[in-house]
Amino acid sequence: MSKHNHNANGSVSRRGFLQTSAAMAGAAAAANLRMAHGAESNSLGEVRIGLIGCGGRGTGALLDALGAATKVIYPQLGYHTEHVAEGASVEKKDIKVAALADLFSNRLEQCKKQINKLGIDVPANRCFTGFDAYQQLLALADVNYVILATPPRFRAEQLEAAVNAGKHVFMEKPVAVDIPGVKTVMAAGEAAKAKGLGIAAGTQRRHQKDYRETIQRIQDGAIGELVYGRCYWNGGEIWVIPREEGWSDIEWQIRNWNYFTWLSGDHYVEQHVHNLDIMNWVFGAHPVKAISGIGGRQVRTAEVNGYIYDHFAVEYEYPDGQRMFSQARQINGCQNKVEETIVGTNGESNCRDWITAKGQRRWRYRGEKVNPYRQEHQDLIASVRAGEPINEAQAIAEATMTGIMGREAAYSGKAITWDEAMKSTTRLGPEKLEFGNYPIQPVAMPGTYKFS
Repeated sequence: MSKHNHNANGSVSRRGFLQTSAAMAGAAAAANLRMAHGAESNSLGEVRIGLIGCGGRGTGALLDALGAATKVIYPQLGYHTEHVAEGASVEKKDIKVAALADLFSNRLEQCKKQINKLGIDVPANRCFTGFDAYQQLLALADVNYVILATPPRFRAEQLEAAVNAGKHVFMEKPVAVDIPGVKTVMAAGEAAKAKGLGIAAGTQRRHQKDYRETIQRIQDGAIGELVYGRCYWNGGEIWVIPREEGWSDIEWQIRNWNYFTWLSGDHYVEQHVHNLDIMNWVFGAHPVKAISGIGGRQVRTAEVNGYIYDHFAVEYEYPDGQRMFSQARQINGCQNKVEETIVGTNGESNCRDWITAKGQRRWRYRGEKVNPYRQEHQDLIASVRAGEPINEAQAIAEATMTGIMGREAAYSGKAITWDEAMKSTTRLGPEKLEFGNYPIQPVAMPGTYKFS
């Protein structure tokens, strides 16, 4: 895949982005063509999956990968689930689950029960637990396709280790919670390119045909010059894990990871990264500044909700002066809104399946719909087999960084530029990862909280 062309400030130029997008599309088409004709030459061969992080999302990603590389048959159609329906089966085709790793043994066992329903058994000597479980899995020479689905705090260092071990990687989003983590992902992405390794991220919208065609039309000028964008992830509360007797601070926080910024990045980063990534994709660059940000912790104030906010609103500036307005909320009983909008000098679009241009009939996407959670694995596997491995490390790192910059603007109540933020060396969380004491951190208070 072609390298991004970057401006002096580090952002991807519009021209460079379009060239890269075209190259990616060409590589994907070539991959599909070669697979369709049963090409014998590929650098992957049998897909031997090592899953790191066996919780709900990890199990779901594993099932998505199996469904992408094989044919998973359900009595009723299944879609993006961590659970295998009773009576399901799998037709094996150049794929196997080679190893499992998780910090907690009960999560690993729950995953094993699900894949056992498909007739898949992973031997005990290939199941690893503890803080070094991922290292034990990566040491297995036969594992060539790694899924990273641990909490976001761990993904950067695990990606780096996977690339060093010579593995192709699918990693969930976001990929970091702080700037040092973002930099680690960017560096690992460059190392993967040098080694010919593929990296795909869990930003599945980039693998949906409706988004891809709509955004291509926007970048071809369907709505004129881009003026501003809006994006939202306003929804309800998500799961919580109450503390159980005998759990240390660290164990409980990791099990209940969504509610601690050092583990999740806050929901603005962890969940809203999807929408922020679309905005970066459409503009062909990352923002240069979080102009303003507000947020707070108004409804979810119990100890079980850690110290993250429950609502955010951030305004960004992009390299050519365009503005983007962002909202994210996790509060029950409110209006839900999960979408993106881009406005140009000649019209607007939802970036997904419609474009309205002045003086023209509204265009609607009428093409094929795919399961994007499987498609992202299909695209990665096909690209590696075609000898043109996709590499989404830079894009997901920039989307994650966009979220972190917005979070910090809201936490501090001050504007933050991309260049300023990228100088941060602050690592979130305890210095050493081990079970023990780690008190809940104070809630960030604008006006007194300092970004560093």
